[in-house]
Amino acid sequence: MAGAAISYVFAWDSSASLAEGLLKNTFLMAAISSLILGLFSFTLPATPPKANKNEKVSLGGLLGLDAIKLLKDRNYGIFFVSSILICIPLAFYYQLANPFLTEIGVANPTGKMTIGQVSEALFLLALPFFFKRFGFKVTLLLGMIAWVLRYALFAFGDADGKFYYLLIGIALHGICYDFFFVSGQIYTDAKAGPKVKSAAQGLITLATYGVGMLIGFAVAGKVADAYLLSENTHAWESIWLIPAGIAALVVLIFFIAFKDERKKDPEIPVKA
Repeated sequence: MAGAAISYVFAWDSSASLAEGLLKNTFLMAAISSLILGLFSFTLPATPPKANKNEKVSLGGLLGLDAIKLLKDRNYGIFFVSSILICIPLAFYYQLANPFLTEIGVANPTGKMTIGQVSEALFLLALPFFFKRFGFKVTLLLGMIAWVLRYALFAFGDADGKFYYLLIGIALHGICYDFFFVSGQIYTDAKAGPKVKSAAQGLITLATYGVGMLIGFAVAGKVADAYLLSENTHAWESIWLIPAGIAALVVLIFFIAFKDERKKDPEIPVKA
């Protein structure tokens, strides 16, 4: 909704508005929304963690270090490393997709990117079917392959005759995100068990949105600078083929190294 409002209601991402510096209003909108959500949080019911009085408390447990033991599991270790690596091409999308669409002349780029959020919601509903029908490994591979396809479409698409390449690439966000990251969270829960699942989720989040994204944003920035032809002009085909290649390499590593756990795939809880 925010992206649609930025493009179609306020037109802050139009050429004229960009020239006037009105895009800064998006940060003001985000700040106000965050403040409202923060105040709303104080009205939520208290849900303190349940303590087991018979369980011995350790410093490692308090710091969540028990989750690190999951890395001893070969499959989870491969998934963990793959999660960090796939965040490198993910950062290219977050950092460069909107400037790319703007630079090549796509109208209302922020609004069009909301297609990705709609896709994310729709594929989230389809995730239980894919999980049960194909298993964790195949579902995760589909998510990673979607990254390769998305960046290939960005590389060869344009704002004219091949504009639909770009729309398909944006719409793939649902598969890219849900089939990898949401599936990964479910897998992490199943591997960790109830005792350390919170710590395990914190660990995988730190690895992906912390380490992986940090590396990814740094790499994306270097690549964008390397393919800067002139002011506000980039060799976008060359830029997008790099994250496509990185994602393809992660697909290959995961496909070869991860042992199929089809018979032990975690169940997705469904609320009645």
